[in-house]
Amino acid sequence: MSENSFIGNGWSFPPTFDNADYFRLQISGGAANICQSIDMILQTARGSRTLTPGFGSNLSQFLFRTMDTSLCSEVVQAVKTALLLNEPRITVDAVTSTIADDQATILLNIEYTINNVNTRGNHVYPFCVLEGTNLPLAARG
Repeated sequence: MSENSFIGNGWSFPPTFDNADYFRLQISGGAANICQSIDMILQTARGSRTLTPGFGSNLSQFLFRTMDTSLCSEVVQAVKTALLLNEPRITVDAVTSTIADDQATILLNIEYTINNVNTRGNHVYPFCVLEGTNLPLAARG
């Protein structure tokens, strides 16, 4: 079984149209599809989807809390649980957190293994609160 046949293909996230044919959506596959899925899970509030109320994470409950090691460990546990429940194609090996220099962003490093093909991957997700308007997001690594 090849890696792409197990992982599958799907709409890119966010949905975008092909530059050559404006009626065809771009498709993502392979490891890129898993990275987009992880982002979607972490950005979706649990209970916000009517047909799949268990989909997503509860990361929004941590907004506006004091940045400390206790918060980091709670966020790490919430990420592990959300990925365990919503992304069956991977096994999460480790999730580590680091408070960025701006003291408003927690960088989450998610190490995972793709099941059935034993391919290892790494994903960095910036969990942050941006106050005001037109503020740039922290660069993804």
